[in-house]
Amino acid sequence: RISDSDDYGEVASLILSGDRIEPTRSNLSLAWDNILYNAEWQHLDVWTKMLQTVVMAFVGTLFASFIAFPLCFLAARNITPSRVTNQLVKRFFDFLRSVDMFIWALFFTRAFGPGPLAGISAIFFTDTGTLGKLYSEALENIDDKQREGVKSVGAAPIAVQRFGVLPQVLPVFASQALYFWESNTRSATIIGAVGAGGIGLKLWEAMRTNSDWENVAYMVLLILMVVFVFDSISNACRSRLMGGKAH
Repeated sequence: RISDSDDYGEVASLILSGDRIEPTRSNLSLAWDNILYNAEWQHLDVWTKMLQTVVMAFVGTLFASFIAFPLCFLAARNITPSRVTNQLVKRFFDFLRSVDMFIWALFFTRAFGPGPLAGISAIFFTDTGTLGKLYSEALENIDDKQREGVKSVGAAPIAVQRFGVLPQVLPVFASQALYFWESNTRSATIIGAVGAGGIGLKLWEAMRTNSDWENVAYMVLLILMVVFVFDSISNACRSRLMGGKAH
């Protein structure tokens, strides 16, 4: 293996054009293997855990959006006239979002054991309540003129919602879901520390040793880079959906 004291120029020359260190594989392959499976930095494990965190945030947010979407129509007073139904669904949303994601993570870690399933479930429960409330409020603030116009031509109730309501709220729904995905990428790091998997658990393990602070700094910088990238992507997508300028 290549020692850390070798000159960078000599290392690059050895990798690209030097004699093979191992006859059965190229020096480039050997160097890449050394990077991935480096015992000190554990790059492959850290990158895998970071990807796990991103996927955990994505899946939890996606499922929450799917469940909140139909329920928000039941919670909106101008869509569903039944006050009992409105109140039941809204109280359900209040219950889900009143329990902090961190507490949900502790509960599901005990129920399912440590791992991404607990993190996905915690994000799913919390975001279903929050997105449901936001979606229902967006529905209650739509312009009724468009809906009345569709009704006036004798359209069926489903068609009224499809053509009179959805075009007004879908960009808002998608924008909010994107924002929550970006936000949950950060949140998934925190709940990972209690056993929900991902980079958070890896970071906590490194911090508990009280000696691998260079690894802690490495993971923190990686988290910052990923959050910055997803913040930029989410902001650009939301700006396109809302027809505004990125902030």
